[in-house]
Amino acid sequence: METIDKIKEQISENPVLLYMKGSPKLPSCGFSAQTVQALMNCGEQFAYVDILLNPDIRTELPKHADWPTFPQLWVNGELVGGCDIILEMFQQGELQPLLKEHAMKSEDKASS
Repeated sequence: METIDKIKEQISENPVLLYMKGSPKLPSCGFSAQTVQALMNCGEQFAYVDILLNPDIRTELPKHADWPTFPQLWVNGELVGGCDIILEMFQQGELQPLLKEHAMKSEDKASS
């Protein structure tokens, strides 16, 4: 499978997906750690891809997303942004409703 196809599949299969350095339990950079903290404080589940273990994704995703840095948060197939945007949305109370809405949509799909 081509890398870009793998990326598209991951994004389509996961309503809330974080491309990050490391894992939520062991982030490998400060920006990923801050983003994970904001997401975890929202209380909704999210999937993640460790780009350090996937150098092909690390290379191709910035071209596909037209976004040069990591982490990258994708919600319902759309790029939301990186660390600064996520933290700002969290502080302004915009992140939790966005995640909750899409977490509920994925539960609806799973139960139907």
